[in-house]
Amino acid sequence: MRTQEPPHRPGRRLTTREAAELLGVKPETVYAYVSRGLLSSRREPGGRASTFEAEEVEALARRNRREAAGTPGSGGDLSVRTRITLIEQDRYFFRGVDAVELAARHPYEEVAEWLWTGRLAPGATFTAPGATVEVARRAVAALSEHASPVDRLRVAAIAAAAEDPLRFDLSEEAVLNTARILIPTLVAALPPALHGHRDDGPLARRLWARLTGHPADEASLRVLDTALALLADHDLAASTLAVRVAASARAHAYAAVSAGFGVLEGPLHGAASGLAHRMLLDVLDQGTAVPVIADELRAGRRIPGLGHRLYAGEDPRARALFRLLEEVPHAEPALLAARDVVATTARHTPLHANVDLALAVFTASSGMPATAGETIFAVARTAGWIAHALEEYGERPLRMRPSGHYVGARPPQPLPE
Repeated sequence: MRTQEPPHRPGRRLTTREAAELLGVKPETVYAYVSRGLLSSRREPGGRASTFEAEEVEALARRNRREAAGTPGSGGDLSVRTRITLIEQDRYFFRGVDAVELAARHPYEEVAEWLWTGRLAPGATFTAPGATVEVARRAVAALSEHASPVDRLRVAAIAAAAEDPLRFDLSEEAVLNTARILIPTLVAALPPALHGHRDDGPLARRLWARLTGHPADEASLRVLDTALALLADHDLAASTLAVRVAASARAHAYAAVSAGFGVLEGPLHGAASGLAHRMLLDVLDQGTAVPVIADELRAGRRIPGLGHRLYAGEDPRARALFRLLEEVPHAEPALLAARDVVATTARHTPLHANVDLALAVFTASSGMPATAGETIFAVARTAGWIAHALEEYGERPLRMRPSGHYVGARPPQPLPE
């Protein structure tokens, strides 16, 4: 009777079941590791099942255990391995490709597919079943008229989830199908601002009709589509981290996206462009940025639309959008106002424009409400959230569990009276 070879023996190949046991995951997760490049597999001649190199599996298992241990007293290791976005030297890259160049050459839908799969999908379009859209619209219509755009998007996502009996299928194919349905559903569920529109064609054109009653021109649509692509992901922003925490707990994709919406609504994240929008309107009304900037500083507020902790120079997303906005004739007054803000502030603090200021120029000059930038940001970032959820589904479950560093009264304490 032959004895089983030890897993550590050089050249030893493991079955899917053996690899899953060693990693402490389900067999489906082993294949997810393969699809994300964390493991390599091979089919033996004449065999139907995949096998895995034992040393490679053991190395991944050791890495997972190190992550689980974290750093004592530090709240765990908040550094997350990702193959999606890299930010360095005032540039950012989607799966190794310059994100600005990618957005300049490909529409939002194709950039989303690249983020999800690492493959280009020329001519990609996103459509949603009529029944799903109708359910989402009814849910959104039931909200108060004072509901924010993110309120509407979050409710639309929840309604779409309730309509999907396959939402708990976390396989890559199922999650991708969810993404291709969810994003157009979010857009279609928003109340239209431009009547007589059609819910087909490029997503940017469909979204335009939800943001302004002004007719769409090609130059403005190009700005909107490029903004969606540029904003699709930006590494581990606060909302993206929330999505990964939800995905780590194996929440389905709709729930993970909903977690992102919850964080996005903060004034320091997705809502920042609205603050910049209102500031630009004040500058246009006053004719100069000087009194507007003075009022902001007197009130103890930071100047919206300026500076970014990840870029020493100008935000590359802002630079790309400003370049396109120069081709939109009706954007010139808002562009000049934005440049006035930057120049006025630079007298004391040399801060560069960020993407929130560029979005504000676009929304203010297109007859959009101040909340439009937040809507654009939320719809765009859904693609990145799905990419991060997919990546997290391939990791060990519940690894996003930092340890609390207790600093309260030491027990035992007397019971309160």
